[in-house]
Amino acid sequence: MNFPILEMKHITKEFPGVRALDDVSFRVEREKIHCLVGENGAGKSTLMKVLSGVYPNGAYEGEIYLDGELQRFKNTHDSEEAGIAVIYQELTLVPEMSIYENVFLGHEIRNGVTVDINETIKQTIQVLDKVGLKINPTTKVKDLGIGKQQLVEIAKALSRDAELLILDEPTSALNETDSENLLGLLKDLKKQGVTSILITHKLKEVIAIADKVTVLRDGLSVVTLDPEAGEVTEDSLIRNMVGRSIENIYPEREKSSNGEVVFEVRDWSAYDPRRGRKILENVNIKLHKGEVVGITGLMGAGRTELALSLFGNTENYHIDGEMFIDGDPVKLNSPGKAIQSGLAYVTEDRKGNGLILIQDVKSNITIANLKRVLNYGIINENAEIKHAREYSDSLNIKTPSIEQAVLNLSGGNQQKVSLAKWLYVQPDIMILDEPTRGIDVGAKYEIFTIMNRLLSEGMSIIMISSEMSEILGMTDRIYVISSGRVTGELETSKADQESIMRLATL
Repeated sequence: MNFPILEMKHITKEFPGVRALDDVSFRVEREKIHCLVGENGAGKSTLMKVLSGVYPNGAYEGEIYLDGELQRFKNTHDSEEAGIAVIYQELTLVPEMSIYENVFLGHEIRNGVTVDINETIKQTIQVLDKVGLKINPTTKVKDLGIGKQQLVEIAKALSRDAELLILDEPTSALNETDSENLLGLLKDLKKQGVTSILITHKLKEVIAIADKVTVLRDGLSVVTLDPEAGEVTEDSLIRNMVGRSIENIYPEREKSSNGEVVFEVRDWSAYDPRRGRKILENVNIKLHKGEVVGITGLMGAGRTELALSLFGNTENYHIDGEMFIDGDPVKLNSPGKAIQSGLAYVTEDRKGNGLILIQDVKSNITIANLKRVLNYGIINENAEIKHAREYSDSLNIKTPSIEQAVLNLSGGNQQKVSLAKWLYVQPDIMILDEPTRGIDVGAKYEIFTIMNRLLSEGMSIIMISSEMSEILGMTDRIYVISSGRVTGELETSKADQESIMRLATL
């Protein structure tokens, strides 16, 4: 009998106060690319953690079959032995180790009691060839770009003879070229007999690559769509994901750049002593009141470095140039000074730098401006709860309680907590660095709606994004950065993706 490679039947998984998966069934045919989509919190990652053994047999209800055989995984080692490999959004490579050491980490090739380095390198070259990576396997991972690191992660999975790859948002940190290369690799691996489950929020990727698409919503399996039957379109995916149709993901507002200049940098340059090179050179940027200025460019262009240098220079770059807020010259040599001057920065890395994941929603919201809830040096808990609830309600943060640990929230709601944290300092100028990275289309719409509301209340926004559609959909003006320099300034109404890309590659 020709069994599917994977069948999950009636999977139910509960956490305290939350049913994350409710009688979900999921079937994947062999040598296919099956996309799994849904809003943040829909249950996608939970379902894959059940499959990979992170949640062991007995911690959930339901059954898992591989090639028709019932599986009872006690841990991730069991699932790996069965031929399942997971590629997480946050890569699990060891930067200081070589490629070949990373590829065979945990299942080293031995000759007696010692590692057989020659054979390890030989087999590493073979798996690197499968992923199309022509590189010396003795190269340290830290010397690779993020796109090549992603390929090494996949090679690592293939070295374990994985037949089923689970990829969780693999292109979230990649530029468009690397993303296309990765999707092309999945098609090549399919020809080599590898089945892939791809979790992604990028609907264009789903349309381009999927053999089947399963949509989860609120812990339920809503529908499985067949592209060959014409069932997979952007509108059908959005409608099934959010339960309604979103006609325009970018909410309308009257765009303007006619207000007074509230923020400006002139001839702004930065030298990074750790890298031993200049990372920004003679950058000139203006921001008007009530305006969204977009900053875009390819990965490594210097976008985040610019944001960090402006927000108190947390990386201790050597800075040259002038900064003005409301026409007055300022020197912001710490985040505290930046906050006092009305500046806030929402980092692109909400999990690493933006939030304290083990703390609750309430503490994360108030932490950047504790003086608002201090009473003679002691936190006034009643005031903290009151303020946290106000911001949670204002941003529609979906959480059972403001006492809930942030790590238990979906990506979109974590991003709203990160926004609330900085809105709590009551800034005039907000720098948003990749504000929608890793969140679904419904949460994106909510973030954009919040941005428009803040603009109507008098705030001004610098928006950094690698998503050109977002830059074109949300900004008034665009600065394009390449190799640390501003290569062009465009009025958004006159810009398109081609003109931006031309400037980004100068």
